[in-house]
Amino acid sequence: MESISRISSLLESARELTLDAAQSARSSRSTPKALPAAQIKKLLDSRNDREVLEGLRKVISMMYRSQPCLPFFSSVVKNVASPNIEIKKLVYIYLINHAEQEPDLALLSINTIQKSLSDGNPQVRALALKTMSGIRVPVISQIVSLAIKKGLGDMSPYVRKAAALAIPKCYRLDPNTLPQLLEYLSALLGDKQYYVAGAAVKAFMEICPERIDLIHKHYRGLVKKLVDMDEWSQLETMRLMTIYARKCFPRRTRKLKKSNGAKDFYGDEKDEEEDAGEMVEILDPDLELLLKSIKPLLQSRNSAVVVAVTRCYVSVGTQEYINASIGPLIALIRGPQDIQHIALYNIVSVCLTRPEAFVKYASYFLVHATDPPQVWELKLELLTLIFPHADAYLKSLILNELEHFSQGSDRELVRESVRAIGRCAQSDTRTSARCLRLLLKQITSLDGNLVAESLTVIRHLIQQDPGSHTNTVVRLAKNLDTATNPRARASIIWLVGEFAGIDGENNIAADVLRILAKGFADEAEPAKLQIVLLAAKVYLHHLNREPPVESTKPTSPPPSHDYSPAIGNEGFAEFDEKSESTYAPQQQTEAEHPIVTLWNYILLLARYDTSYDLRDRTRLYKALLGVPSSTQLASLMLLAPKPVPHTPSPSESRTGFTLGSASLVVGETGGLHGLRGYEALPDWVEAGNEPDPSLREVDTTKSEYDSSRLVPAGERLDSAVRDSSSRLGTSPSSTNGFSGGGAKEKTLDDWLAEGENAADESEDESEEETEEEESSEEASEDEESSEDDEDEHNRLVK
Repeated sequence: MESISRISSLLESARELTLDAAQSARSSRSTPKALPAAQIKKLLDSRNDREVLEGLRKVISMMYRSQPCLPFFSSVVKNVASPNIEIKKLVYIYLINHAEQEPDLALLSINTIQKSLSDGNPQVRALALKTMSGIRVPVISQIVSLAIKKGLGDMSPYVRKAAALAIPKCYRLDPNTLPQLLEYLSALLGDKQYYVAGAAVKAFMEICPERIDLIHKHYRGLVKKLVDMDEWSQLETMRLMTIYARKCFPRRTRKLKKSNGAKDFYGDEKDEEEDAGEMVEILDPDLELLLKSIKPLLQSRNSAVVVAVTRCYVSVGTQEYINASIGPLIALIRGPQDIQHIALYNIVSVCLTRPEAFVKYASYFLVHATDPPQVWELKLELLTLIFPHADAYLKSLILNELEHFSQGSDRELVRESVRAIGRCAQSDTRTSARCLRLLLKQITSLDGNLVAESLTVIRHLIQQDPGSHTNTVVRLAKNLDTATNPRARASIIWLVGEFAGIDGENNIAADVLRILAKGFADEAEPAKLQIVLLAAKVYLHHLNREPPVESTKPTSPPPSHDYSPAIGNEGFAEFDEKSESTYAPQQQTEAEHPIVTLWNYILLLARYDTSYDLRDRTRLYKALLGVPSSTQLASLMLLAPKPVPHTPSPSESRTGFTLGSASLVVGETGGLHGLRGYEALPDWVEAGNEPDPSLREVDTTKSEYDSSRLVPAGERLDSAVRDSSSRLGTSPSSTNGFSGGGAKEKTLDDWLAEGENAADESEDESEEETEEEESSEEASEDEESSEDDEDEHNRLVK
């Protein structure tokens, strides 16, 4: 009968498996059909596990499609006591998502979930603990705390990991449970299993990252387990260790003194040392343990782990460790575009402080045809950062690349390439002449955008050494006839104005102004502003060369005329009487100088312009230059030497952000009100204020196992031999492992001879033993015979 029942049960299970397989195959071919709510409830209330499982799958699929699933709450929770683990998982998922909406019904399942904490299956226990902590009902916070305490002593590390991950959830339910949770967390941080310790570190960073005192006794254990943790635990642990190192290990440096190589009479080097020595950073042994332990993680398959190791080295490591992390960081560029983009931001951040270490990786920063804009922008920035530290061949290669891309069709790429050439020229003055030649080739281009960017960069280069670029300005002035871009024309006019005071009357500035005045009305507003500024500078230089003679005769007020033209634009600002008197032409008896006439003509042209900014600025210049006593003030304002412009790297503003952070990518102005949640690394602790290093010593007296039992048998034997030889005053090597006093070391022949002698002795001993046995047997026989004789004698006597 038992065989028949077994066969029937096997047939039933095979039937269910076949139905499940057919259903899964059918659902994979077509989209699942929505069942009525009554039919789903009927499936949930069924006594067949397969039908209940089917109903739960329908409910969970509806839940993830954001369809209303709350009407099925009572029917789903009713199956929480099912012994089927698949049903239990789906019920727990449903409870976590909908317990807040029905807290009273959710509390009915707490008792059943508590019973699951004592289940024989560790997966069920961990799942029950995860579900209980995930039910966001504040009333059960103490029950969750007790469940975590029970999970601490569980034999399964899987359950202990679930207990560690439940600590932040319990803290969010009720912050008053923090003292209890800190005790649990301290125990979990010292767990021997690395994945339990990693989960505990994540919980620690979430609820109490400032409690560094809890980490002291677990520091070395966490560092040793760091390599074996999963990737997410490694990220949290390295972040914790970086903060811990800043707060607990002071930064100490020592001056490495170098001898001058002179030797005294006996050939020994003298102790005379140079004053200028190299500063070397001294690492704490525990900090060096951390830096060495995370070095294998540079080969991690997770890009975030590689960036985290680099961040730790840059924040608390020395130059040697930073150089070791640069290669793996560069290797991330070969990944997908999203990882490549984030990796380039971190590479740029490191390169801003240590560009010389990236020179040998210059070929990785060359722009490819398939690179998106956000990638080639960072690559061009990296090329300009390493440019001053490269050799002549690499510099030529970088400039050829930039020249090629500056002649392309992509306007954004052209602009960034020209700006990159300018940054290269500013960072290395030896190549500024070549960069200037490259840019001067671009000013004859038909692309106005390229010409404008090139002239802006040329202007910056000319300002670095104005005296040697007079001919360059003359060459640029000749291109005013062909240049059409307003920005380009404005840059050229500004440069002509800056050189207007050189060589006095022979300067071209006045003639350039005369030509520009003819087409003043057709110029764009940026060019008009620069023309007015050029006229003011030319007139000011004329006043400085030929100061006007002050007339004692008062000038008669000019006749009042209506200077407002009949222009149909509304809101046109009319001058008041004071402004009209200011703009009225001055009556002079003598013939005016051509520069004065040109200046007055520019004032009249600007007076009737439609731009408010242009009219206001013209009024300012007129008021400043109209009074002879303010000529010195005008010279101070208009002719003062300009500071040499320095074009910073585009990522210069991100240098303060930590590697691997989102703020490093987004920047300070990310989002509507900036990116929130960024936490900078703490400052280094001052020497003398650091915690006592003895706090990191582990108390071995309370260890679970005897330390002598952990020593291998071979080492124990060797130590016993050494102890015996030390007591006898001989070494093991001198007696071949045996105590022989001052005996000579034995050879192989001696060992063989001893073996033969021992064999002979054993044979002699065996022969002697046989003789002794025979004699003893004879003696016993004699005794027996004598006893027999005595007995027989007694009988006869009787």
